[in-house]
Amino acid sequence: MEEKIRILLAEDDINLGSLLTQYLNAKGFDTDLFADGEKAFSGFSKNKYDICILDVMMPKKDGFSLAKDIRLINSSIPIIFLTAKTLKEDVLEGFKIGADDYMTKPFVMDELMFRIEAIMRRINKNGDGPTISDTYQLGIYNFDVNKQLLGIDDKIIKLTTKESELLALLCANKNTILERNFALKSIWKDDNYFNARSMDVYITKLRKHLSKDTSIEILNVHGKGYKLLIN
Repeated sequence: MEEKIRILLAEDDINLGSLLTQYLNAKGFDTDLFADGEKAFSGFSKNKYDICILDVMMPKKDGFSLAKDIRLINSSIPIIFLTAKTLKEDVLEGFKIGADDYMTKPFVMDELMFRIEAIMRRINKNGDGPTISDTYQLGIYNFDVNKQLLGIDDKIIKLTTKESELLALLCANKNTILERNFALKSIWKDDNYFNARSMDVYITKLRKHLSKDTSIEILNVHGKGYKLLIN
């Protein structure tokens, strides 16, 4: 029997939280609901989850703070933020922390389910596109795609899911242009404004990770996308 995907849901609106829990469980997920950020972090520390859905505005510990604490324990677990806020700054803050997706209330529950399933598919299997190898040698770095590990000397960097997916696409297109829209649709499934800004944040993170080898560059190709160059 296939093991259920286990979800941590942090939502202080008890009515919405209960509805979401009942809906997700009816769709075949195993969902634990927590009413504030502190309880959610305590639950995450004690149990194993496959994905986290976090309300941004919560008492005791807000969703962004909770996500940062969760990332200290597990740097790659997928995170979806739920919020009533629509400010671009809040969306970008979520993506900087490492959000995999962001939904603004009110939303359709079926859409949330589809986004969860899309994220889990991305984790379990790469989609169509260039052939992606299991490992790459990038100058002085070793990149293990499946384990999401970037190694240099005796140091190991654990990449987030999106960092790993984006770097794998850049590697598969090494020394050629990785088209921006293709990358967005392959990883984020949508080339909208927020996802495009999110990808820019992840490109900046990858440049930082690879900064110890000056022979490696990730170039912006204006109007087209990015190019990974290894001299």
